Amino acid sequence: MENYILEFFGTLVLVLFGDGVCCACSLNKSKAQGAGWVVIALGWGLAVMMGALIAGPSGGHLNPAVTLGLAVAGSFAWENVAGYIIAQMLGGFMGAVLVYLFYIDHFKATEDKATKLGVFCTAPAIKNTPINFLGEFVATFMLMFAIFCLGVCWKGETGLLGITWVITAIGMSLGATTGYAMNAARDLAPRIAHAVLPIPGKGKSDWGYSWIPVVAPIAGAVCAALLWGAMACCYAQ
Repeated sequence: MENYILEFFGTLVLVLFGDGVCCACSLNKSKAQGAGWVVIALGWGLAVMMGALIAGPSGGHLNPAVTLGLAVAGSFAWENVAGYIIAQMLGGFMGAVLVYLFYIDHFKATEDKATKLGVFCTAPAIKNTPINFLGEFVATFMLMFAIFCLGVCWKGETGLLGITWVITAIGMSLGATTGYAMNAARDLAPRIAHAVLPIPGKGKSDWGYSWIPVVAPIAGAVCAALLWGAMACCYAQ
């Protein structure tokens, strides 16, 4: 139970800081409006670090794709997978609720519906389903494989700092096509929050796209786990 609580709070903090930086850079009358992609990428990297610091004793998964990838690799017990994913999704939802409350005046001041949705969840810059799927697949594949490598080569605080920069690098290099969700708890859970919260002047929640940030990250993480199983001998110490 303790690990589920940690995953809940860790994912809550991840979304609070991650969606928070999107609000800061996008919503009207924010002092950081227009700060740009570099700030968003750095903010998300630090958001992951904050969440992982809080959820350290649970492993700091904060992501259903990571939990499933670790289970496929034999590094996490399958009987705990469902509980972790439920905790992560609930945490992501509550993090999005807090972001909404924190920035409520700025939501009122922002007219553009796409901007309001975009601070909660991702959308493709150019809609092309196979390429959008590939983008989320590759980004999450690289995240998952880096997690395996860092777990072997760089443990503790050094590993946590490493994953912070991995997230930042993915955002800067690979994130501009889809918004690099890589995480259902970071995309689907806040998307649900967008759908149910009384956000002034909001539009639709784009459910037609919503499956890609769920299925593609899981597929990418599972493939990374399988490759890691084939290559783990290269990293044996």
